[in-house]
Amino acid sequence: MAEPTAAADRTPPATRATRRIGLGSLLVAVAGVAVSAYLTVEHFTAGTTFACPDTGAINCQKVTTSAWSHVGPVPVAVLGLVFFAVMSALCSAPAWRVRCLVPVRVAGAVVGVLTAVGLTWIELFRVDAICLWCTAVHICTLALLATVLWTTTTLHPSA
Repeated sequence: MAEPTAAADRTPPATRATRRIGLGSLLVAVAGVAVSAYLTVEHFTAGTTFACPDTGAINCQKVTTSAWSHVGPVPVAVLGLVFFAVMSALCSAPAWRVRCLVPVRVAGAVVGVLTAVGLTWIELFRVDAICLWCTAVHICTLALLATVLWTTTTLHPSA
């Protein structure tokens, strides 16, 4: 019988599986970081380069400068960036091996989706405009919950 020669072959099978399975949630979280970072930059540069229409029902400028675009002094975009950065860490391969992080990861994803639902309601019924970039963040949040739940049930069926 031949001995393994590649470093990956010496990695325990459970570790390889964890890396592969958790990759979906990590990729979604990193995508959320990217879009949230873009929104954060746009917030602090007065939205001068938004790749989004600024008239009509789709109006990123109107949404990101509305009275609801801050929680206290903190821009919602910054909160989204922090959320996705934390979720990226929680969805990394080493974090998926820590069983006590399962409820933290799931709770974080649920809170993210509830926040996205609330922000979407504000866009539709208070601001009367939709931001396409914000919608991308909301889709990332929903996809993150789906991948976290799927990965959790795959890796920790009794959790």
